[in-house]
Amino acid sequence: MKPTLIAIFASVLSFGTTAMAQTTPTPGTDGNKYVPYDVRTGNESVVYFTRNLSAEGLIKAYEQVSGHIEGRTGVKLHTGEQNGPNIIPREWVKALFEKDLHDAAVVETNTYYEGDRYTTAQHRKTLEVNGWTFCPVDIIDEEDTLTLPVVGGKWFDKMSVGSHLTDYNSLVVLTHFKGHTQGGFGGSNKNIGIGCADGRIGKAWIHTTPGQGQWSIGQEEFMERMTESTKSVVDHFGDHITYVNVMRNMSVSCDCEGTAAAPVVTPNVGILSSTDILALDQACVDLVYAMTEAEHHDLVERIETRHGLRQLSYMKELGMGNDRYILIDLDNGGKRITAAEAVEGLKPFVQE
Repeated sequence: MKPTLIAIFASVLSFGTTAMAQTTPTPGTDGNKYVPYDVRTGNESVVYFTRNLSAEGLIKAYEQVSGHIEGRTGVKLHTGEQNGPNIIPREWVKALFEKDLHDAAVVETNTYYEGDRYTTAQHRKTLEVNGWTFCPVDIIDEEDTLTLPVVGGKWFDKMSVGSHLTDYNSLVVLTHFKGHTQGGFGGSNKNIGIGCADGRIGKAWIHTTPGQGQWSIGQEEFMERMTESTKSVVDHFGDHITYVNVMRNMSVSCDCEGTAAAPVVTPNVGILSSTDILALDQACVDLVYAMTEAEHHDLVERIETRHGLRQLSYMKELGMGNDRYILIDLDNGGKRITAAEAVEGLKPFVQE
């Protein structure tokens, strides 16, 4: 007889307590307050930017940051619910694989919620429906889980991830940047922090307080837990991890909402890449804030009401990168530009 969902959650959450810190920390604050660039401190990292939203643009952005990608390579990609309209186009990803990632595999995990990717069988069907059939797709928690250490965490000293993750020498984090119902926004941090945590244990540790409901953790505490999960993966791969964010079809809803996602109203922007996860997610957020009020209203509201900016400040506290950066315009000879210059003259969104 199959265990009930309640029994599964109870077991998972009981196991999850072994990963918690000895005392319950107090969450940080101000995840709803944007920090302007000119008041940030610290070093600058390099972030590359192109307005070319195409397979060519994706390849160009990736190749700027691919120097340490070697050996068996996983590509962490949100493959989406069935027929979801906003995921990164398959044709772009296929072209990237054919040009630069011949022997790589997409890596994914099953979901914590019951839907099109809850079980491995459901997930495999969804991959087929969505056309992710041109390369291997490794559902890394299909067989088992393992834990990676979380160094310096407030909430965890380890995180449960899919057991296949450590089969890879390098990880390419290919992210559709957009809003997110719980996280405010979903960038590279969310793609790894939620997307590498396994579907039953790791995701439960991040989302759920025992006895308080499946999605009971929110705002700053959720951002911190998710970011500590990300740190476990970033630390594991060291120099052999890199990041690309695609700012296209930016619904305030995550791709996990599929066809139910809110209509897109934010203009498309371009593709950004970096070897610094914080600099990249921060640059994408800065580009959103640099838009006009009419252009960014819905996405900024989603970010701030969920206190999503805590993702950025906590990555900095954990030493995961820099929130200052040099933004390199790949369309104009590699000159340095500002976020405001990157979003000049955006066209209103039109569904392709």
